[in-house]
Amino acid sequence: MAAAAAAEGRGPRRVHNTCILAHVDHGKTSLADHLIAAYGRDRRVSERMAGSARVMDHLEEEQRRAITMKSSSIVLRRGGGDGGGHRVSAAARLADSALVLVDATEGVRVQTHAALRQAFFERLRPCLVLNKMDRLVTELRLSPAEARARLRRIVFEVNSIYSALRSRSYFSTLDAACALSQELPDHGDAAGDDEDAFQPQNGNVVFACAREGWGFRLLRADPAELLKGLWGQKYFDERSRTVVGKEATPMFVKYVLEPLWSQYHKMTRKLRLAEAVFDMVVECTPNPIAAQATRVARLMPAKTEQLTAAALCPAVVAAEVEKVRKCVATCNASTSAPVVVFVSKMFAVPYRFMPSKGVNGELLNHRGSSSTESGECFLAFARVFSGVLRAGHKVFVLSPMYDPLRGGDDTMEKHVQEVELKHLYQMMGPDLEIVSAVRAGDVLAIEGLGHHVLKNATLSSTKNCQPFSGMMFQVSPMLKVAIEPSNPSDLGALVKGLKLLNQADPFIEYTVSQSQRGEHVLAAAGDIHLEHCIKNLQERFARVQLEASKPLVSFKETIQGEGAAIMESLKASQEFVERTTPNGRFTVRVKVFRLPNAVTKVIEDSKELLAQIIEGESGNSNGVLDSRFSQDGGDSAATLRQLLINAIDSDLESLSAQLDDEKTESCRKMLIGYLQRIWALGPLQVGSNFLLPPDVKSSDDVLTSQDGREGILVRGTCHASERLGLVRASDAETTIGIDCSQSSADVPDLETVKNSVASGFQLATNAGPLCGEPIWGLAFLVEPYILPDSADATNQSDHYSNFSGQIISAVREACQAAILESKPRLVEPMYFCELTTPTEQLGAMYAVLGNSRARVLKEEMQEGTSLFTVHAYLPVAESSEFSKKLRNATAGAASALLAFSHWETVPQDPFFVPKTREEIEEFGDGSNIGPNLAKKLMNSVRRRKGLHVEEKIVEYGTKQRTLAKKV
Repeated sequence: MAAAAAAEGRGPRRVHNTCILAHVDHGKTSLADHLIAAYGRDRRVSERMAGSARVMDHLEEEQRRAITMKSSSIVLRRGGGDGGGHRVSAAARLADSALVLVDATEGVRVQTHAALRQAFFERLRPCLVLNKMDRLVTELRLSPAEARARLRRIVFEVNSIYSALRSRSYFSTLDAACALSQELPDHGDAAGDDEDAFQPQNGNVVFACAREGWGFRLLRADPAELLKGLWGQKYFDERSRTVVGKEATPMFVKYVLEPLWSQYHKMTRKLRLAEAVFDMVVECTPNPIAAQATRVARLMPAKTEQLTAAALCPAVVAAEVEKVRKCVATCNASTSAPVVVFVSKMFAVPYRFMPSKGVNGELLNHRGSSSTESGECFLAFARVFSGVLRAGHKVFVLSPMYDPLRGGDDTMEKHVQEVELKHLYQMMGPDLEIVSAVRAGDVLAIEGLGHHVLKNATLSSTKNCQPFSGMMFQVSPMLKVAIEPSNPSDLGALVKGLKLLNQADPFIEYTVSQSQRGEHVLAAAGDIHLEHCIKNLQERFARVQLEASKPLVSFKETIQGEGAAIMESLKASQEFVERTTPNGRFTVRVKVFRLPNAVTKVIEDSKELLAQIIEGESGNSNGVLDSRFSQDGGDSAATLRQLLINAIDSDLESLSAQLDDEKTESCRKMLIGYLQRIWALGPLQVGSNFLLPPDVKSSDDVLTSQDGREGILVRGTCHASERLGLVRASDAETTIGIDCSQSSADVPDLETVKNSVASGFQLATNAGPLCGEPIWGLAFLVEPYILPDSADATNQSDHYSNFSGQIISAVREACQAAILESKPRLVEPMYFCELTTPTEQLGAMYAVLGNSRARVLKEEMQEGTSLFTVHAYLPVAESSEFSKKLRNATAGAASALLAFSHWETVPQDPFFVPKTREEIEEFGDGSNIGPNLAKKLMNSVRRRKGLHVEEKIVEYGTKQRTLAKKV
């Protein structure tokens, strides 16, 4: 949703890059129409058609559905642009400011929160547009005083959200149960922390109607007290010509709304929306020079690890890296400055839409390094942050894992490649205009990177450039389906098409299932996004007929325990689960605990950071990035440590009424002790599960086997805790109870044993015992023992696989058995659902929610309307047909918006069998038990993965004979 704006022959000082962010159907595209009609070149849309032409929705499907599905960019005389939906991230990274639209009748909605978060995290200067003012007059028929009260309430709510972000205490209203103190950076705005970000008297709020094309803002006046009173509660005394006291009719009502209401049609013709918005952008938002000086800490953070590496690398390299960073900070647009470009996404354009002639009229050949066999040309959506980029120049493509301070390291060579750029284009909505050069501060499309950039990357004219930080995505794609070709012989074409789609769409995920079926799984953001992706696969990228499965819902597995039960389980004495390798030389004992939900959430939200800290590499670049970290070059590990400790404290504080002070302090010490003993995280080294080595004080160093052999304990290392700074490096290496002078025939390599134990843990947490889903929020205390060879073991050792494989299998089986003995539970994802429905359809809407296992949070009536807004939690497993059921039940009157909220434990036991006296009295032998939801969900996943499902099947059914004799 970003666009560049500038005049011909301008420099960065005359450029304003802005993007339009808003909730669904709050008027983004209509506003863009009027901006293009007023200031676009070649009169792409007339002012009469503006508001309904939807110029920026250039896809056929966008026009048909009347929704924006792809972000677009256009160059106007000063600035403007449009895009939409979940692709906010790609555009917000390239912009310097944001126009946040809010519907004056609906008010602040779910995606309004997301838009404000996105603007804040990307350090964009926001401005507010209160759209659909006409509905207050013609539809709701509010009086000027009532309209003023509604507008003031909306502005106050938007300011409250943004102030909470800026004051480092933002709590998600979508998941109040998991509210955590977040370490957020200062935004760097000129306004102080106590001053509201959006103030009509400052000129950064526009009151508008994008459909009819009128709008206005409060202009700065002298004296300032007059302007302040115009929006406040005071009134203007015409006799003394001063702003005094309070009156029943405030100045905003008397001098703004009442004249507008009384002569609505005459007044609105004189109030040009495009002029008001453009003046606000020019006066209230920074140009690239001013913006990049503030944003450089977010774009190119100076990390602690890099500062350490800088002391070891050549001084020339470190000096050039700092020089490049300063050029980005100053937006140096000179030809001698190093070129730095950031690619926020790749997008595909059919050959028939590409320009056929170059700058000098020569014919262009687009079939080259950026083209594909499917007839699509891949272009990079990018912005120049320093220097002047020219067509035909060679640049270095730097991946996010590249470190210029270690450029001499052989491992860095695979993260950098040299590429020659083919053509540069200026993006004009649906059209492309070829240009020969682009200077710093401008947005462009680049041809020639199709085989070198997957989703995003940094381009530079020098290798000594720090790559840009990752982009923030609000949520990860949750809706998954298995794709297969109708004709099995087209499988190769499908795989190629999926790879092209993965590159063309920054928000999808393509994976191959690890189950026995090996399905090709496509993950999208929602039903419409998924439908659009499948259509692109069939018509553009794969060009084969496809079959899509029903939505595949991801689950997680854990054990029983919520709230105080978790703390009690930490103190309870549990039995170890023991497993021995077939050759009898290794025995492992495992005990499992449930971690507090707050700790689990912090780890889940910090996977990207954990990957960088623990393994020295980034994880999935398309995941959800927690932008609380490394925005100002601070110590990310220290921030994460503090968040983990705060999570423990907040969880214990919420349970203070159920636990006494002594138990609370004991539980805190125990949990802090676990944080200081983390051997590894899993699955995939960054999951929410802990592998804990045995406690030096409480564990026995010797284990006696049944045949009398004595096994010696192997104490692991606190590797993860040491990397996170939770324990000193000298304390991370615990002692090992093995005499290393023993012969290698009796004692295997200790590093191999420890690595095998960690590998078994990773396998166990990647696929749980219930249905092969990842484990969630557990701590595994592992005690591995090595036993000497016995005569029988020596004779049998050749009949089994190698020793490392046996250790991995034993640890995996022990971990899964420990889960099964600790009351396992399924964990399902939950959507936050915001519904809008008229009063007469409220009952039908509640019936649909009840049948979908939804949990209603609150309902409220929209002031001045007959509409109700209902907030609820909806299981993702029930969401596939939810919109269709809601439309059918309410005759299309109700609408719903879904956004991922959190993970929630299913309370039922999937293996429930009556055991206690009370249970037997209630359920008998178990035949009278009702449907078990957890078992139903578990069996559906097992059946899909080809795993064994225990169910009764009648093979030979016969009709039951009656014993009664008929008379």
